[in-house]
Amino acid sequence: MNQTDQLLAFLQNSPSPFHGAGEAIKILSQAGYAELKEGEAWPENLTGKYWVTRNDSSLIAFHLTEQLDELGLRLIGAHTDSPCLKVKPLADEQKQGHWTLGIEPYGGVLLATWFDRDLSLAGRVSWLDDQGNLQNTLVNLEKPVAVIPSLAIHLRRNANDGWKINPQKELNPILSLPGVEGDLRAYLKQHCLGGVGTVLDYDLFFYPTEAPQLIGVNQEMIASARLDNLLSCFAATQSLSTHQGPVSAMMVLNDHEEVGSRTSAGAAGNFLESVLDRICQDRPQKAQLLSRSSLLSVDNAHAVHPNYADQHDPKNAPLLGAGPVIKSNASQSYITDSVSSARFQKICQSRSIPYQHFATRADLRCGSTIGPLTVQRIGISGLDIGVPTLGMHSIRELMAQKDLGYLIEAMNGWLEET
Repeated sequence: MNQTDQLLAFLQNSPSPFHGAGEAIKILSQAGYAELKEGEAWPENLTGKYWVTRNDSSLIAFHLTEQLDELGLRLIGAHTDSPCLKVKPLADEQKQGHWTLGIEPYGGVLLATWFDRDLSLAGRVSWLDDQGNLQNTLVNLEKPVAVIPSLAIHLRRNANDGWKINPQKELNPILSLPGVEGDLRAYLKQHCLGGVGTVLDYDLFFYPTEAPQLIGVNQEMIASARLDNLLSCFAATQSLSTHQGPVSAMMVLNDHEEVGSRTSAGAAGNFLESVLDRICQDRPQKAQLLSRSSLLSVDNAHAVHPNYADQHDPKNAPLLGAGPVIKSNASQSYITDSVSSARFQKICQSRSIPYQHFATRADLRCGSTIGPLTVQRIGISGLDIGVPTLGMHSIRELMAQKDLGYLIEAMNGWLEET
């Protein structure tokens, strides 16, 4: 498969952060990367290719060479989670006889885009087997099992004037016609666990079943759920899996970015620090290593919307298909400075990769990334970049097909730059 087909398959097979991390591991394993476990001893000499996970949803992989101390590390960071609707722990509800599930918005969801979509469920189920042992299993129902119907315009005549969506009242997905006594745990046991064991809890997320696909009169665009930020995860995995050295390379894919990163698996946790401590146990030597290291934080960028061009600064308005975007912010919501930006521009110029700049309008706030949290904790330099995207945080987002190749090539340059 070409890069685009591989991305589409990656997106289709990654309906939750757990599945996204798992798909990245498959690619790395095929490239010769070996598993390490946090709870076990690691080899004294870590030269080679390894990966380690936390919470099944965050992943760190690295290729260490003999020149680690001399050249430092080149890191690429991204996040595995995407805005969506998460199922509550006690979710079963009966509304006018219909089986519905209670949800909470996960991250900054564009709520209106979730109406009238064919929805399925995926995530992780924790359960007791018949021997009383606790098990954790990834599940993906795949088929459409739910929908959130819009209220007919006849019953809300001002609907096209806009209204404030109440997620507690209006976003309960419907799973059945009246007459079905819904029991999510029983359904999971029957359809995901072969009818055995006892489901205790779960981390489950609704997702749209419409497949990622090429669109446009020339098929030049990619439309998909979860482009933010599985696109960056896929590109980083592809780049690391083919990396040969001599520079040592590391990929950090954190969960929970969309909800603030303040977890053990998030960028504000100590996952990366813990791995670095095990790679370099001598504190002064580690400080020297990090002084020679740098981070490429990769998260999707806001492309200029042709219908809302005035929402962009006219001089810093990226276009779909015109290359990766260097993201800058005076308040340091992005970590880019002139030195790191110039470094990245030099890499792009040497490889004939087009690139763009983004800075938000001075009267608007921008989002943030794992970049500031990561460099704050470990004290390295770096910059924020991303592929220009439309519909960010919608149930279905849009990018240009050729930006995928530009991004992977720019990542290759970052990991190889000495």
